[in-house]
Amino acid sequence: MSWFKRENHAIINDAEKTVRTEGLWIKCGNCGQAIFKADLEANLQVCPKCGFYFRFDARHRIENLLEPGYQLVDLELRSTDPLQFTDLKPYKKRLAEAQKKTGLNDAIINAIGHMGPHAVVLSVMEYSFIGGSMGAVVGETIARAIDRSLETRHPLIIVSASGGARMMEGIASLMQLAKISAGLARLDDAGIPYISLMTDPTTGGVTASFAMLGDLNIAEPGALIGFAGPRVIEQTIRQKLPEGFQRSEFLLEHGFLDAVVERKDLKSYLVRALGWMTNAQEGAA
Repeated sequence: MSWFKRENHAIINDAEKTVRTEGLWIKCGNCGQAIFKADLEANLQVCPKCGFYFRFDARHRIENLLEPGYQLVDLELRSTDPLQFTDLKPYKKRLAEAQKKTGLNDAIINAIGHMGPHAVVLSVMEYSFIGGSMGAVVGETIARAIDRSLETRHPLIIVSASGGARMMEGIASLMQLAKISAGLARLDDAGIPYISLMTDPTTGGVTASFAMLGDLNIAEPGALIGFAGPRVIEQTIRQKLPEGFQRSEFLLEHGFLDAVVERKDLKSYLVRALGWMTNAQEGAA
């Protein structure tokens, strides 16, 4: 029965003949097709097969919208743990994990630079940081962006991607809704343009405050936008919701948005919008 015996030869891995494909492909959550990551990145994180929008992280969003030479600001703020909050894990541990994962101190980045010929203040949320939730740091960072716009009279653009208020900070997170809304009211009184760009998802306290207060409210295709989620609404009213309910196209049809703009066209659309908004601003002055 010698044919049951196995020769004890070591397996030699020839590095020159090894092809490493792990991590080079990603599966589309909509059509299920495997996509080469390089193709997805070249297409601005939009599936080339079916047009499904993957989430775009804040750094790439800024690179895609602003001209080279922009400056990141207000990065030093860090969340504390005012309630010593613990659910499945301590809030401090969640913060540390999110900071390590994203390389950010919190769920937002402020930048100043140019979009085409227009000097702007840009504030971009990062969904990968605890679901883009809005705590005291996010609120203060947006407030500082508003202050920069007021000081320089440069238009403000906020890109939302959030599950809502960060309830691990309790009332401190809810206070940000009024704080930011009051700041935007001052921006409106000064006649400085504010554009709100909503991406998937924009929900909860973010929708209930600054996301819907723009002089121009636009969104990416297929973005979930609303206060409560569709499942919560269905369970509350005990009715089936219409097809596409709370998606950006549905909101555009019902008058809640001014435009739905494809990601590849966002920069050119915003440059054109800033052109007529700043001309109107100069005319009013």
